[in-house]
Amino acid sequence: SEAEWRERLGPAAYDVLRREATERRWTSPYNFEKREGVFKCAGCDSPLFNASAKFESGTGWPSFFQPLPGAVTEVSDYSIIFMPRTEVRCRKCQGHLGHVFDDGPAPTGLRYCMNGLALSFEPAPGA
Repeated sequence: SEAEWRERLGPAAYDVLRREATERRWTSPYNFEKREGVFKCAGCDSPLFNASAKFESGTGWPSFFQPLPGAVTEVSDYSIIFMPRTEVRCRKCQGHLGHVFDDGPAPTGLRYCMNGLALSFEPAPGA
């Protein structure tokens, strides 16, 4: 239920994951996360991105060039009329993670621009 989501996530993460809000730029500690490990959905703990796919995009949000296989769904987003985008959601819980753009680095050319509030991080053993 929505009440359970609110209790589990807290107000800010709830707004991002369940109401498609965007956190302020440069506020996520994951911008500076450099350890090996896996970024997971803060809503359901599903693995989303390997840390080796993370790169510094200069946008102020954690960015990745590819998700783990089958981890996310992509949905057309016309909430900004003059700028159609592709929303990225957790495949398991359908929580809003961010958006994907076609200005990323090789090998994919994609930039998965994620809200840090939608993520958790599990360091690799010994990282």
